[in-house]
Amino acid sequence: MSKRILVVDDEQSILTLLQYNLEKSGYLVQTAMDGEEGIQKCLNEEPDLIVLDLMLPKMDGLEVCKELRQRKIMVPILMLTAKDDEFDKVLGLELGADDYMTKPFSPREVIARVKAILRRSIHLQQIEVENKETEDPEQMIIGDLKVLPEHYEAYYINERLDLTPKEFELLVYLAKHKGRVLTRDQLLSAVWDYDFAGDTRIVDVHISHLREKIERNTKKPLYIKTIRGLGYKLEEPKMDE
Repeated sequence: MSKRILVVDDEQSILTLLQYNLEKSGYLVQTAMDGEEGIQKCLNEEPDLIVLDLMLPKMDGLEVCKELRQRKIMVPILMLTAKDDEFDKVLGLELGADDYMTKPFSPREVIARVKAILRRSIHLQQIEVENKETEDPEQMIIGDLKVLPEHYEAYYINERLDLTPKEFELLVYLAKHKGRVLTRDQLLSAVWDYDFAGDTRIVDVHISHLREKIERNTKKPLYIKTIRGLGYKLEEPKMDE
């Protein structure tokens, strides 16, 4: 069955360009020209992915993203921005976007990103199979942290964590490789399944968000350690630190 894509942009030329190329690649495409219409079509059509412009009438892309996540709608979001502004990109990721692209872009690049994001969606459904390789496929316990890949749940001190899809995927990957140093490029490849051409900021943002949810003191993390010059490592907490 063809995947459904919702494209939300207030520029008709971009809507036409993306719709044509996405449909040519086999996707079913719906479009919207403002934030409110985008939310309504998302609720009605239940797309598999949203291509969402940052600058929109009525509600901008960040507001749309925030609203959908607050409603617990975890459809993957590829955010478009005409600004080459790191703040906008990071804020978009903080509000739950899965990826971002800066205009101008080529339709070919958009298709590549869409395919990569959808592959990650499918991969979430395969986590149960992959985790049969662990000692206990039902759960992974690291200190006060418990990860249940098969149930798509994680707990810290018996309280369920409110994680975005990407935060959960990242946590699962770190937990599966507990004690191993993972480079930012490794994490990009494994969790985002896309070559971000060295754009490791996306990893740092998600690591920061995970720390806010599982560390008592984010300045002195007990679980997710930064290995200077290399990357990150999830390990059993040493309570004497």
